[in-house]
Amino acid sequence: MSDLTQSFTDHEQIPLKDYAERAYLDYSMYVVLDRALPHIGDGLKPVQRRIVYAMSELGLSAASKHKKSARTVGDVLGKFHPHGDSACYEAMVLMAQPFSYRYPLIDGQGNFGSPDDPKSFAAMRYTESRLAPYAKLLLRELGMGTVAFQPNFDGTLKEPVLLPSRVPNVLLNGSTGIAVGMATDIPPHNLREVVSAAIRLLDEPKATVPELCEHVQGPDFPTEAEIITPRADLLKIYETGHGSVKMRAIWEKEDGEIVITALPHQVSPAKILEQIAAQMRSKKLPMVEDLRDESDHENPTRLVIVPRSNRVDTDQVMNHLFATTDLERNYRVNLNIIGINGKPQVLDLRSLLKQWLKFRTDTVTRRLEFRLDQVVDRLHILEGLMIAYLNIDEVIQIIRSEDEPKPVLMERFGITATQAEAILELKLRNLAKLEEMKIRGEQDKLDAEREELEKILGSKARMKTLIKKELTEDAEQYGDARRSRLVERDAAQALKEEDLLTSEPCTVVLSKAGWVRSAKGHDIDASTLNYKAGDEYGHAARGRSNQQAIFLDSVGRAYALPAHTLPSARSLGEPLTSRFNLAEGARFLYALAGAGEQRIVLASSFGYGFVTQLENLHSRMKAGKAMLTVRDGAEPVMPAYVSEQAETVVCATSEGHLLAFPLAELPELAKGKGNKLIQIPPARLKAGEERMVGMVVLGPGEELLVWAGQRYLRMGQKDLEHYQADRAKRGRKLPRGFQRVTMLELASD
Repeated sequence: MSDLTQSFTDHEQIPLKDYAERAYLDYSMYVVLDRALPHIGDGLKPVQRRIVYAMSELGLSAASKHKKSARTVGDVLGKFHPHGDSACYEAMVLMAQPFSYRYPLIDGQGNFGSPDDPKSFAAMRYTESRLAPYAKLLLRELGMGTVAFQPNFDGTLKEPVLLPSRVPNVLLNGSTGIAVGMATDIPPHNLREVVSAAIRLLDEPKATVPELCEHVQGPDFPTEAEIITPRADLLKIYETGHGSVKMRAIWEKEDGEIVITALPHQVSPAKILEQIAAQMRSKKLPMVEDLRDESDHENPTRLVIVPRSNRVDTDQVMNHLFATTDLERNYRVNLNIIGINGKPQVLDLRSLLKQWLKFRTDTVTRRLEFRLDQVVDRLHILEGLMIAYLNIDEVIQIIRSEDEPKPVLMERFGITATQAEAILELKLRNLAKLEEMKIRGEQDKLDAEREELEKILGSKARMKTLIKKELTEDAEQYGDARRSRLVERDAAQALKEEDLLTSEPCTVVLSKAGWVRSAKGHDIDASTLNYKAGDEYGHAARGRSNQQAIFLDSVGRAYALPAHTLPSARSLGEPLTSRFNLAEGARFLYALAGAGEQRIVLASSFGYGFVTQLENLHSRMKAGKAMLTVRDGAEPVMPAYVSEQAETVVCATSEGHLLAFPLAELPELAKGKGNKLIQIPPARLKAGEERMVGMVVLGPGEELLVWAGQRYLRMGQKDLEHYQADRAKRGRKLPRGFQRVTMLELASD
């Protein structure tokens, strides 16, 4: 057997699958427990805990002088956290940014970033730092036996497993982290509200989440922007442990201008300006003329939006910006925390506070027990010192005469080794007569303290009272008013494209070959425009640039395009077949334009039709939308617009039959065949000898032009009385010379 083969037989052999699975699980547990998720006790991740502890060990309290951040990072890496210095420094900077942390743990001096760019902080060799006053709540009880210590990475030092936080920091500053297979997103909260809820739970252990939410209104971010999530949704978040919170910027109107004074959490003013400017460049904000950033030290956030005129609806503009920019932002909530059992878990508000109160109760119990042990030990020593003072001459004699005075003192006075050691360590100056009175005074004081400690440790009610008292004091000292206002508002709605465009009059021109273009204004004579060889004017419609241009083909399908996207009338236009898929054998006949609520009458040459609104003809599909049912051999006739005062439908056939009937007799449909307008004998229809050639809808005082080739007959309301009948009748014959009708139209003044 070769040496190589022999070396392999000495090692454990396991399947690659098992090795990979175990290695991945070990890694994932490390990420979950030692990197990404905060602990419920102090609300910190390991790197944050080590930074705060290292700074306290360096003596960088809130009352000390600032010290170079590089010194702190060096201590953290060298003693407790052997990882990258840039990641450690970034975690440290985050805890010092007042716009990132609701209650910053570090007081920074120098460039620690800005809301515009939180990562624009200076290098650690330039900045200085010390602990913020709030950090005292995490560190105050550290040397009081409250938490366990563990060896650091090389076993040369001890570091705390947790910090003995006096408040629920996990909720106050929140946390975000991505682990393996799980993540956490805990928003910050208000100290006074959370403490109030914790006290309520102490008083009423069966309090429900809705009852606790009477105190915890919702998250409280470092910014003053509004939280617009409905109360019912916030309650659901605290009941389930996950959900989302929506924040919206605060704005006001000042001298006709829009002034934004507060942005959502971690939203950069520069990014907001860029988002709005991008819309202005792409002409999606024609109602905005200018944009300014007037932020300074007195007004940290002051973004000014200048409307184009005082007629602009500022509420509508802001509603659009809320929907299309980061002026309104969603924040995911996932209350995933390492619980007091050391396992990650998603907790509701009640469970979270209950676990933290258990942690706090254990911490206070350990603190009191540690202090009780100190008091008892000190009383024990004071008892020995008292014996020595009462027998001072004999004690001095024994010390002077004996080589080993300690066992002699123990035997002579019946004292313990600890007491004897304390007597031997007495300084000569402490042998004064007044010292006896000091000892007796200290004994009385410590006796009273011991009695008080034993009472608290022996009574759950007293323990609760103490915890409540301390929580109230801390909330009073370090708490502040809520910053993020809770306001329920309607969901933001982006403006439609047509609402964002300037509304200018335009004329949509359609040629017989199906080429389209748009001319500015309504006074253009479309028939005089230039057309391609072999092509000519077909139809035109007057509308506005922010409306839809609609086209009706020979098989009754409707197509729509934004009018502003059509080519200019200065060119020959473009074929509609490049925009739409036209059915084989079909051709474009008519153009329509107007507001969506504009009513029209659609009818076929077989004499059937109905009333509908223009918005029913709108379609985004390239194949169009089936609108008017047209039988073989028939085609749509020119649609007729219906004015608000319209009351009479007039229609005519190619053989000169004219019928006028009330508009109310026609049904209003979204699409279909409709009802019969005028009677045409089926045999004549089948033979193609007669068709309906036109229709108009008249209002009071309006007149009609009946065209027969180049000749026309002008008819008023009195003239039409002769042709009045019910819908679907044959009508009456027009006078001789006008019985070959080609078209009907409204007479213009």
